[in-house]
Amino acid sequence: MAEFRLPANSRYADVPGQTHAAPAGARNVRRFRIYRWNPDSGQKPRIDNYDVDLDACGPMVLDALIKIKNEVDSSVTFRRSCREGICGSCAMNIDGVNTLACTKAITDVKGEVRIFPLPHMPVIKDLVPDLTNFYAQYASVKPWLQTRTPAPPDRERPQSPEDQEKIDGPSACILCACCSTSCPSYWWNSDRYLGPAALLAAYRWIVDTRDEATGERLDDLQDPFKLYRCHTIMNCTEACPKDLNPARAIGEIKQLMASRQH
Repeated sequence: MAEFRLPANSRYADVPGQTHAAPAGARNVRRFRIYRWNPDSGQKPRIDNYDVDLDACGPMVLDALIKIKNEVDSSVTFRRSCREGICGSCAMNIDGVNTLACTKAITDVKGEVRIFPLPHMPVIKDLVPDLTNFYAQYASVKPWLQTRTPAPPDRERPQSPEDQEKIDGPSACILCACCSTSCPSYWWNSDRYLGPAALLAAYRWIVDTRDEATGERLDDLQDPFKLYRCHTIMNCTEACPKDLNPARAIGEIKQLMASRQH
C-alpha cells in the first residue's frame, strides 16, 4: 500500500515568509520550511525557512526544531515531551506524512523538510493543533473498565494470556491523533464521526473480557456517523507511528454489530 501523503501546500507560496541562514562556514546544511501562524497577530499564515547545520544538530526532526527554537527563533511554537515516541505530543505533518517529530529521522526526508501542523484541525499557533474535540471524542467512549460484579477480595480480576493479547495492541495507542487526522472521513465529519483513535479505544474495551458493559458500548456506537463513516480507506493504519491497525479494529466492531442483528 502506498504511503499516505498530503499534497504540496502550495496555497502559502504567495505569503512572504522569513529566511534564516545557517551560520557562516556550515557545510552540511538542510532547509526546514515551517508553517507559521499566530492568531493574535492578525496576519495570514506563512512559511518560514530555517537553514540548519546538521553537523551541529541531533538526528531527528524534533532535534532540529528544538535547535531552531533555542538558537534561531524562540517564537517557533510546537509541542514535545518525552522524545521517545511514547507520549504523542510532537505529532505533526512532516514531508506530507503525519508522524512524530521525535522518531522521524532527518535523513529520511529528501531535500527540504516541510513541517506543518496535523491537517484539518484548528490551529492554536504554528505547529500546535487544537485537540479539544479529539480528546472529547476519546472520553465519550468511556475508556475505563466498567463492571457490575465486585472484584475478587484477594486478587485482581483474572484474564487469560490469550485474552490479554487481544488488548495489548490497542492499549499501545498514544493518542497522538496521527491516524484520525489522516482520515478523509474524519476531515469532513469530525463533529459526528468519532474517528480511528477513539474507535480503537472503544474496541480495546469492547473486547476486554473483564469489562461487563459490552452491550452498552455497542449501543452507543449504533449511529450513522459515530462508527459507519469509516470507509476503510486505511490511511489511519498507514499513518500510525506505533504500527497499530485502527482500520481492523473498526472492521471488527462492525462485525460485532452485524452479529447482534442475527
